[in-house]
Amino acid sequence: MLNFTMNENQRMIADMIRDFGAKEITPFRKEWDDQQHFPIELFKKLGELGLMGVLVPTEYGGSGFTYFEYVTAIAELSKLDPSVGLSMAAHNSLCTGHIMQFGNEEQKKKYLPKLATCEWLGAWGLTEPNTGSDAGNMRTVAKKEGEYYIINGAKNFITHGVSGDVAVVIARTGEVGDSHGMTAFVVEKGTPGFRGGRKEDKLGMRASETAEMIFEDCKVHESQILGEVGEGFIQSMKILDGGRISIAALSLGIAQGALEASIQYSQERQQFNQPISRFQGISFKLADMATQVEAASLLTFKAADLKNRGEKVTLAGAQAKYYASEVAVSVSNEAVQIFGGYGFTKDYPVEKYYRDSKLCTIGEGTSEIQKLVISREVLKK
Repeated sequence: MLNFTMNENQRMIADMIRDFGAKEITPFRKEWDDQQHFPIELFKKLGELGLMGVLVPTEYGGSGFTYFEYVTAIAELSKLDPSVGLSMAAHNSLCTGHIMQFGNEEQKKKYLPKLATCEWLGAWGLTEPNTGSDAGNMRTVAKKEGEYYIINGAKNFITHGVSGDVAVVIARTGEVGDSHGMTAFVVEKGTPGFRGGRKEDKLGMRASETAEMIFEDCKVHESQILGEVGEGFIQSMKILDGGRISIAALSLGIAQGALEASIQYSQERQQFNQPISRFQGISFKLADMATQVEAASLLTFKAADLKNRGEKVTLAGAQAKYYASEVAVSVSNEAVQIFGGYGFTKDYPVEKYYRDSKLCTIGEGTSEIQKLVISREVLKK
């Protein structure tokens, strides 16, 4: 049975992030958000703390923790700045996670130590301008020429698309629409024909870099293939199963942050000679928010528990991601309402939670895709 009590490692990580964040994140988050600045130097420091390789085994230079510690780390970072939580999650679960799960021993030894310490920042390229949820119709093509593959095409909405030092890229090596017609490649920054493109100007998550990756006759050796030719799409779906737990954790952190800010503000803000928390209109909002956050937490840690035990997480991961992301939006929306006019200003953190939360219902599979996944899994039973 799942133990809901934080273990010693989780407590240690939560305390460490709170102390670190008070000095290194909170004082700068408004500036990063306003300027859409990606604080690469911060992630190097997170690498030194072991947070950029939470799940990587110690033999490859990682922290060797479980999904419980991983969820805790993302949630605690996301309370401070969801952009930081997002970039940390994408680096860990997508690029690093793909190499860890499907790379051969030589690839793991080459890349995982650099990724675990954030000597190298990771990116992961699946989405394209015309293929969001419809990944099977991707247009990025890899053609074999001797021992090499020549990649042409473009990826968009890629976390660390410009700043990433290494990317796992899914390209078509077979027919359009064939789920066994795509292959995963590891492509290093500086490879001729591979470059970052336009950086997106976003509503929220503005301190997390989102950009294009462009391939123009990019020559990649066959030794850079992860797994077998034609397995790329199947691998990606498995990576996204785990990645959805990351987004659930990100959503949970946003919701927790918005709730905590709302509780504190409602006890300090006076109207009609009493704290607004004494008004039923406010206290009932807090009751709903707290209950939603608790339910999102339980779903997220249930999925993490299944992942730790090596069981299938397709259903649990989709449920956690779907529910927690919608809760992040709902709770941050109510937080703005509780703060009233002040909630609409940048003097308080809730407007940022509100803007950042929406991405959680879109990234790594929209809420609609999660419902599709959940319904298919439920109907199998």
